[in-house]
Amino acid sequence: MEYSLDEVMETVHMTLYQNFDIRTVTLGINLKDCIHSDLEIFKSNVYDRITEYGNRLVFEAGKLEDKYGIPIINKRISVTPISLIIESSHEDAPLEIAGTLDRAVKDAGIDFIGGYGALVQKGMTKADEILIDSLPDVLSGTERVCAFLNIGSTVSGMNMDAVIRAGKIMKSISQRTENGIGCTKFAVYSNAPEDNPFMAGAFHGVGEPDFSLNVGISGPGVVRSVVEKNKSCDLTGLSEIIKRTAFKITRAGELIGRELAVNMNVPFGIVDISLASTTKVGDSVAGIMEQMGIEKMGAPGSTAALALLIDAVKKGGAMASGNVGGLSGTFIPVSEDSCMNEAVRTGALSIEKLEALTAVCSVGLDMIAIPGDTPAETISAIIADELSIGVVNGKTTGVRLIPVPGKKAGDYVNFGGLMGETYVMDISTFSSRDFILRGGRMPAPITGMKN
Repeated sequence: MEYSLDEVMETVHMTLYQNFDIRTVTLGINLKDCIHSDLEIFKSNVYDRITEYGNRLVFEAGKLEDKYGIPIINKRISVTPISLIIESSHEDAPLEIAGTLDRAVKDAGIDFIGGYGALVQKGMTKADEILIDSLPDVLSGTERVCAFLNIGSTVSGMNMDAVIRAGKIMKSISQRTENGIGCTKFAVYSNAPEDNPFMAGAFHGVGEPDFSLNVGISGPGVVRSVVEKNKSCDLTGLSEIIKRTAFKITRAGELIGRELAVNMNVPFGIVDISLASTTKVGDSVAGIMEQMGIEKMGAPGSTAALALLIDAVKKGGAMASGNVGGLSGTFIPVSEDSCMNEAVRTGALSIEKLEALTAVCSVGLDMIAIPGDTPAETISAIIADELSIGVVNGKTTGVRLIPVPGKKAGDYVNFGGLMGETYVMDISTFSSRDFILRGGRMPAPITGMKN
């Protein structure tokens, strides 16, 4: 597709005045052929593979930033789920490999690496269990390693034994890191996509080629700006305006992604058209809702407004690219979105309303601070509630909760940098312990029997 001068100038304006950026370029890397019976050789193979391609990614992305003037905020790598490549290794292998991943991306100048995780939606292998048990040590002892677990799917149902473990793991990670910040690098999913470029849930799926360059675009500031300029149109017209804006944003993202893939001599993967908030003023998904006419995110009408937004974004993105993938939803991370954070502070937004909002977005309960004394079984119950939405409705949902040690509902906590700041949300004190500890596997819904 040819790009007109008007499109180029419009992209320049979005970059300069509306916080438009490429949120991440994420290179997926297959590590299965790095496996070796000697752990030291195995680690060396992994280190060499990641540093070689990581250095190239940083260098080529920098060249494109200079060429087009569009910021690329994060350079990331996702790898084969680690539980799959340690099956025949010693029990110390997960910790050793995690340390290797962390050292490799630091040396290459990569911001984060994803894929330290497992696919356990139907059951757990011995390697899965060893990896899961290692998560508190790994996420408290590394800086750039991100972890995931896929615990449910529409086809398989939900592994409630893994849900129980996940609650305990989040609790343990939080107790080992300041303000529980290690939990910001751990997400649990249902229906996790294999080509997600966003952390903490990114991994390079088994259906992917050896390499795949995936792009995560952003642009809530751009969408907010056009909504603000169109206060009098009806919702049909507003949807069309957002759709056209998403088309332009996606076109810019695909241009960058395809050229970067060519320059690195790797296959181009997908453009993830998720709207991703940042802590910058004006770069907020909740701010879009407020420009639509919702006084505060969480007020009645918020779910309908979010449904309209995400539908328009997906339609515009799908028109602009045949390679839309990943999550392609709307992130609503509380601590990373200034307007979301304000809605929590004022009491407009509760965790129950957030759960309702996730029924129409494609991300889930994200970056939510909860009281540090929340029982592990309650955390597991919140995870089960959220992932059930994904399992039953055939969509991706995820959970990234942060039990903050020593903090109670209403307390302020600052995670720093891109992780932002927030207020601890109130959690019901009524118990679901006896239900959660039944364990087993929640059967797949009848909608999963499509064959």
